[in-house]
Amino acid sequence: MKEEYLLVDGYNIIFAWEDLKEMAAVNIDAARLSLQDILCNYQGYKKNHVIVVYDGYKVKGNPGTLSKYYNLDIVFTKEAETADSYIEKTSNQLSGQCQVTVATSDLLEQMIIMGHGSRRLSAEEFRKEIDAVNQLIREKHLDKPVQERNYLFRHASAEVAEMLERIRLAKDE
Repeated sequence: MKEEYLLVDGYNIIFAWEDLKEMAAVNIDAARLSLQDILCNYQGYKKNHVIVVYDGYKVKGNPGTLSKYYNLDIVFTKEAETADSYIEKTSNQLSGQCQVTVATSDLLEQMIIMGHGSRRLSAEEFRKEIDAVNQLIREKHLDKPVQERNYLFRHASAEVAEMLERIRLAKDE
């Protein structure tokens, strides 16, 4: 079984998903963090490697950065390097030994990465997959009925419970 990698074209996804697009209109940092939180949950469930790539190509003197956000790798491309070119290069490098999926709605980028043997997910398809994973998480972990609490005295005999209560209240000297 090959390792799985998911490369996410960060700004492409942010501006394709209506809720994140609205948030980005007010605060782009908040939209990035929201996307990254969504992807943390997704990655935690899927157990794949997630790399989120943001364009930094228009920032003068930008050396590019690679950082961690919990279980995600976050890349801001360097000056004159687009997220598309970074994703294409990385997809090409990984596709031989790993299963690579790229989340983007950029049609040209989709064609290029599919030529590398990578799988593609449009922003819409990716949103559906995220929603499906969130539903599975809810069903498996969050929607379980709360089990009744297990109290110490509930299963003890009346005699033992009385003795323990005296000890608790420091009445037994």
